[in-house]
Amino acid sequence: MTACRPLRIPLFRRHVTARVLSWTGTAVSPVALAFAVLHIGGGSQGLGLVLAAEMGSLLVMLLIGGAVADQVSRTRVLAVANAGAGAGQGLAALLVASGQAQVWHLVVLAVVGGVTSAFSGPAASGVVREVVPVDELQQANALLRLAQNSVKAAGPALGGVLVAVVGPAWAIGWDAVTYLIAAVLYVRLRLPAERVRIGPPGMLGGIAEGWRAFVARRWLWLMVGQSALVVPCWLISYQTYGPVYGQQRLGGAPGWGLVMSAFTCGLIVGASVALVWRPRRVGWLVCTGTAVLAAPMAVMAAGRGLVLVAAAAAVAGCGQTVASTVWTGLVQRRVPDGLYGRVSSISTLAQLAPVPVTALLAGVVAGHTGVRRGLAVCAVVTVAAAGVPLCRRRVRALTLPQADAKSLARR
Repeated sequence: MTACRPLRIPLFRRHVTARVLSWTGTAVSPVALAFAVLHIGGGSQGLGLVLAAEMGSLLVMLLIGGAVADQVSRTRVLAVANAGAGAGQGLAALLVASGQAQVWHLVVLAVVGGVTSAFSGPAASGVVREVVPVDELQQANALLRLAQNSVKAAGPALGGVLVAVVGPAWAIGWDAVTYLIAAVLYVRLRLPAERVRIGPPGMLGGIAEGWRAFVARRWLWLMVGQSALVVPCWLISYQTYGPVYGQQRLGGAPGWGLVMSAFTCGLIVGASVALVWRPRRVGWLVCTGTAVLAAPMAVMAAGRGLVLVAAAAAVAGCGQTVASTVWTGLVQRRVPDGLYGRVSSISTLAQLAPVPVTALLAGVVAGHTGVRRGLAVCAVVTVAAAGVPLCRRRVRALTLPQADAKSLARR
């Protein structure tokens, strides 16, 4: 089957296996970690500290992680990162199981998790670029998204069952085991050839070179700027305003759980679409897929019921996954391999950096204007941000040409 052709490549199959294993544990552990924090008396404040520690350390270390991914063997980076994450989760499981865990222990170990994520993210995307032919990158990315979203759909439910049956320590321990197995797989994964390293030696010089490569590509930073506005709006709507709206209008947790399930189903459908559809007009597609994220926000702002909100969430998930999968393939094609880790880490940092501040502001805004007005503002910002890049001809002209890898890397 043409859509699954990347799986014929042994290196890619092993990469997929390692990623799916680590995602399996990662999908289960948030539920287990939340109940572990609550069990030791940390409450919502303790849980907030743990989550903030992981996100903060991820943001602080992302640029370094991207630079390392361009300077060192990416499989070696992934092996060390997975081993570190497994050790951290293993220690957390032992502390929880022994009854010795305190909130500060879990905060420190969350920092370890954030740091390892900062190194593994740029390296993992770069491995796909190195082992998959350029004309199969979209299919490879779609296969990874399909696997990730499928695991994400089942993970929280499995985590809840594990916590209920065997306790949070065992669920966290499973996360540790999956990381360690993934580390072993990466130790045995040898990339075909050394890639060309671009830029001056040294960490700071390498990061500066990556920044120059990022800003030199106007089409790239315009679209990343778009995401820097849209990602906080989506997270606020989905994680903060959405549950409140669900409590008020959708019948509480069961109703909002159905909306979350619909969104996850949309993610899976979107990955399946990206697996078989190869659009040329990437700029138009990405901006349209971004605008679709406003659908559930607008439906909730209008005060609509469960069926319409769930349907809008499914459409948003589908559009977002198609757009992000195609976009990842375009960036992998057009950014030289020796710069890819740094450019991708800068892009991710720019998208995530506004999230903590906007999350704090979200509660203040909702308190003064109400949840529905907050959702309406997020919807308007999302649509506006999606449309602005299309004012640039260079963005409208973004395509996926049928060309060889070398000519695409020089663009």
